[in-house]
Amino acid sequence: MTLPRPSSDRTAVVTGASSGIGAEIARELARRGHHVTLVARSEDRLRALAEELTEQPGSAGASVMPCDLGDRTARAALADSLLAGDRTVEVLVNNAGLSTLGPVAASDPEAEMGMIEVDVVAVADLCSRLLPGMVSRGRGAVLNVASTAAFQPLPGQAGYGAGKAFVLSYTQSLAGELRGTGVTATTLCPGPVHTGFGERAGFSQQEAEDALPAVMWVSAEKVALDAVKGLDRGRLVVIPGRANRVAAAFAQVTPRSLLLPVLVKSHPGLR
Repeated sequence: MTLPRPSSDRTAVVTGASSGIGAEIARELARRGHHVTLVARSEDRLRALAEELTEQPGSAGASVMPCDLGDRTARAALADSLLAGDRTVEVLVNNAGLSTLGPVAASDPEAEMGMIEVDVVAVADLCSRLLPGMVSRGRGAVLNVASTAAFQPLPGQAGYGAGKAFVLSYTQSLAGELRGTGVTATTLCPGPVHTGFGERAGFSQQEAEDALPAVMWVSAEKVALDAVKGLDRGRLVVIPGRANRVAAAFAQVTPRSLLLPVLVKSHPGLR
């Protein structure tokens, strides 16, 4: 097992923890006895989750650190607070993310840059700031959340797909660098999940379900369980759901000249 053992002077940091996959990963880590530090913009939701986790039998407790990860100054202050805290960061889960929708030619430049700041820059920033402590202690685990979109182009969500491809490549490179240090790096690549993510991006749940077969949908609880199990086993990449693993493999070997027309036709953001 590669997850550091729980201890009163250690914590697992989960970003984007106010809902969806992030909240479920926090719950799974808490069930395993880890103190959890919850990070997101919504303080009320974080406090409700922290209270829930603290009330669990055998709970190690939970802390709340509200932060807009798209704000570089706020993000640096978050990292400084974590490094100066009473608990060392033993697990880092970079889960926070968002997406825009539609063709780049019709995009809002500010929204596009805001997405890249959260989905890409924040991941690299927090890893750069928190990994040195893990390496110096000889223990730690990083889980960076990408998507099955990382394995293919994603017309209609071009920036989002490219950002997730960055997360996948970046984390695999980290894993190579960290060999022999006692620290591991895992990429979680979920397919479609019922979390409200699509609605926030700008397309309806019905549009998402019409575009993607029912067999590909996986619950947030299942994604979180697979993620933490994979992290504990030192897996390089975790793709929840057999259908999603097959689709990811297929996407990697299919010529782009054949794949792109299919993706363009099926994406709700281009209709």
